[in-house]
Amino acid sequence: MTDMHYYFIGIKGTGMAALACILNDLGYEVSGSDLPKHFFTEDALVERKIPIYEFNPANITDGMNVIIGNAFLEDFPEVAAARNNPSCRCMRYHEFVGDFTKRYHLISVSGSHGKTTTTGMLSCMLSQLGETGWLIGDGTGHISPAAEYMCLESCEFRRHFLAYHPEYAIMTNIDLDHVDYFHDEADYRSAYEQFSRNVTKGIVIYGDDEQARMLDLNPEIEHYWYGVKEDDDIQAVDIEERSDGMSFRVLFHGKEIGRFELPFVGRHMLLNSLACIGIGILEGMDPRQMEAGLSSFHGAKRRFAVETVGDCIFVDDYAHHPTEISVVIDTAKTRFPGQKMVAIVKPHRASRLLYFADQFASALKKADRVYLIDFTSIDDKQDGVDISVDYLQKMVPGSEMLTEDEAGAKRLAKEAPCCYLFMSSKDIYPLEEKVKRVLMQEKE
Repeated sequence: MTDMHYYFIGIKGTGMAALACILNDLGYEVSGSDLPKHFFTEDALVERKIPIYEFNPANITDGMNVIIGNAFLEDFPEVAAARNNPSCRCMRYHEFVGDFTKRYHLISVSGSHGKTTTTGMLSCMLSQLGETGWLIGDGTGHISPAAEYMCLESCEFRRHFLAYHPEYAIMTNIDLDHVDYFHDEADYRSAYEQFSRNVTKGIVIYGDDEQARMLDLNPEIEHYWYGVKEDDDIQAVDIEERSDGMSFRVLFHGKEIGRFELPFVGRHMLLNSLACIGIGILEGMDPRQMEAGLSSFHGAKRRFAVETVGDCIFVDDYAHHPTEISVVIDTAKTRFPGQKMVAIVKPHRASRLLYFADQFASALKKADRVYLIDFTSIDDKQDGVDISVDYLQKMVPGSEMLTEDEAGAKRLAKEAPCCYLFMSSKDIYPLEEKVKRVLMQEKE
């Protein structure tokens, strides 16, 4: 056990919790601070008995290595206390991860959507090849001293992924997001172009994405397009999609690699699988190894997590961008045909809601009923946009604003029987639990 102490400001953040687990598992002393309310990411921290404190500048003591969560600005009291203590070494999350991962065969998974799920799938697949670690944006992190490979969810937020230097990178799509920082699609593409210069061996990139095809990628390494079209280097053909799984054949530069039978539902899951298979091909894996590894993936936390309560289905998902919301509703319709779809959405960041309001409205209209929850997070209006979620509610006919209390839960319970789609990158899941309790009480 080393005596080095890592202290996390915002330890319940998705990446932060995952990194804290990794450092703890390697034998370091780890602690951190956050809000007292429960977040799904803290369960793994509690299991490891990692101390979690409420925010207080007095938590910062001499000699700490302080890792700062990206939601906390420089004037946040704990951040200021750490920066002003000359004996503390301070790093932002992405800065630390960039340095830490240099010791592994690093594969970065980037892209606007699908990063978390694809990173999880990739880690399962590569575990068939060698000892593999992962750091995923669902709060999940794992490493062992014998690890050779590292699968890293690599977010473009404020160009933070430029701190990473992977051997391979997956780019799942280039769909504009983080509009509080990126000026337009060209600016957004430029971040991925810069990131491509950090990659040392090859890039596996979604070829059926118009914005991706516009990228000026690193000319010094190979890049491989994946998708379902003839001009893709890694192509899925003879596709069969069912409510309980899928099968497809894979061609690499037109040559048959094999047929894959996988227990996933939805075209997005097919594409995520195909990206991983691309890495497997480049690493010389046998198709049956790839299929076995991918099939062992049982889902990321809060990514289309399904539970049945009585005659109702509950889906919990991290979706917070209109493209993701659209995919969740489409996937639910495929997996649960004939069910009434009730969408419950808690947006994150006022700038995102304002910029994509039309797209949010269009996506939500796919549901049978829509309920919206107002902003509650520390960084929702950090970028200076001052609107409320009722701005969107007025654009979706028949939608309602909803509170996250017992009254809100009882209102949702009246929609039963149905398929509830709880969608947010923030803490919407306590309301979900309240609805389940109301439904169970009504049956007693």
